[in-house]
Amino acid sequence: MNGALPSDRQRQTLAYTSKQIEELVEARAAEKAHADALYWRIRLVCIETLLLGTLVLIAGLIIGEPVKLVLRAAIIIAAGCLASGMLLIGLSNATNSAWKRLKLLGRRP
Repeated sequence: MNGALPSDRQRQTLAYTSKQIEELVEARAAEKAHADALYWRIRLVCIETLLLGTLVLIAGLIIGEPVKLVLRAAIIIAAGCLASGMLLIGLSNATNSAWKRLKLLGRRP
């Protein structure tokens, strides 16, 4: 480098590319955060399913119910919890997509 300062045009070009780069980084970060959020929601539903199924199983065995009955109840509770959790995640994602589309429709000139 010869130590010369950049001209105004070069500064504008550098600022413009920096702004583009910043927007690209923000878009990628938002995309990754969205993917991570979905992963954590699914993980949370699975953990809740296991906890509820285990809780019903242990409670039923502690109060002395027949093992077959307790096992059946624990499986039904866990399946219901998993189904409702996945349904909630799906509806949440569908609502989010619909909201984004409505926002885009509102921005059209």
